[in-house]
Amino acid sequence: MWPTEYGDGKTMEAIDKMLTRLQTDYIDLLYVHQPVGDFVGAWRDMEKAVAMGKVRALGISNFDANDEVFGQIMTESRVKPAVLQIECHPYAQRLAMREKVKPYGIQVECWFPLGGAMSNGALLKDPTIMQIAEAHGKTPAQVILRWHVQEGFSVIPGASNPDYIKENIRIFDFELTDDDMAAIRSLNKEKRSLNATYEELEQMGKMPMRD
Repeated sequence: MWPTEYGDGKTMEAIDKMLTRLQTDYIDLLYVHQPVGDFVGAWRDMEKAVAMGKVRALGISNFDANDEVFGQIMTESRVKPAVLQIECHPYAQRLAMREKVKPYGIQVECWFPLGGAMSNGALLKDPTIMQIAEAHGKTPAQVILRWHVQEGFSVIPGASNPDYIKENIRIFDFELTDDDMAAIRSLNKEKRSLNATYEELEQMGKMPMRD
């Protein structure tokens, strides 16, 4: 749900339009995209959609903006978030946020798992990752995505190139060793590619939803 679709009644209307657009009777997992505006009102409608069978699970995206918004959604919600979607990769392993959601059993889902375009492929050129990739006969991207999977993350690499999509899915025929995993964990700098402030998230939320 984009912030322009947040609000009691407004969100339910947007969900119905989404179901029509997707030509389906239900949605497996529905997120609030960012914690701005009336996200609590949106959540209320999303909870109603769960009760009606239109949605099966709810998630929160970018609720790492500050402690207040995470605490608010956890306090205000009856249907608790099943998934938290945040930027996460070997250079920004988000250790504190992972610890915060652990008591709630919330699954961490990683966007920008390869660092994002604005990182200029820094992770793909990292010597440690390249060395591990060579040892396994895999690409750096495959090693990074395999690391995510073995860490227990849900991971969503964005790609439109068919070759990259095929490369990204071919990560289930090998396994990183304990030493490999430790080496990649040691790369953590908590250095994110997208460092939007809460105020910047608010401004983005006022823009029309992208198709």
